[in-house]
Amino acid sequence: MEPDSPLLDKYILEQTKKPRPKVSFLPTASGDANEYVVRFYSAFTKFDCQPSHLSLFSPPTADIESFILERDVIYVGGGNTKSMMALWREWDLDRVLRKAWEAGIVLAGLSAGANCWFEQGVTDSIPGRLVALPCLGFLSGSCCPHYDGEAQRRPSYHRLLSQAEILPGFGVDDGAALHFVDEKLSRVVSSRPNARAYFLEKVSGQVRERPMESLYLGRS
Repeated sequence: MEPDSPLLDKYILEQTKKPRPKVSFLPTASGDANEYVVRFYSAFTKFDCQPSHLSLFSPPTADIESFILERDVIYVGGGNTKSMMALWREWDLDRVLRKAWEAGIVLAGLSAGANCWFEQGVTDSIPGRLVALPCLGFLSGSCCPHYDGEAQRRPSYHRLLSQAEILPGFGVDDGAALHFVDEKLSRVVSSRPNARAYFLEKVSGQVRERPMESLYLGRS
């Protein structure tokens, strides 16, 4: 949901291969911030889709599982990953999201909404240094969003890897997206010409960072 570029949002909707797909926003990580929900509707009402959102503070229904499983896309917003994961587990949403994933529903998100699908994510949820946080574990390894967008992301990810505090994984620039099919990385796409993703691992005691080929979605 980049205000100046609909490329990634459009790409996500296209993955459903359905006319007027049902896309639902989960703003849990932001505490269901109203302005964030408004931004979602402002972005997605421009597309031929059926937008909705799921608030865990004011749920639209008691049957959250059916609500989720009736969607074509679940789009998770940014914010506090640790608090989001705690609420999801309390509401049994971690189980429901796995069921959605296994049913072929497109799962997407940015920031906390990118971290959440991996075994671990790099997070600033706790004041102080960036730390590794256990997440849903649908995808193997770890994820570090905002890799080029926040000054401490890259060095913190390197530190965590060098100290064996986090699993190997992906550093993702703002404007770049990892597209997984099932558990396998299919491609890296971007809404910005120079946005990239990197695979990081510790080899012979040193952190190795490998840039990955990225498809710029704005290329004519």
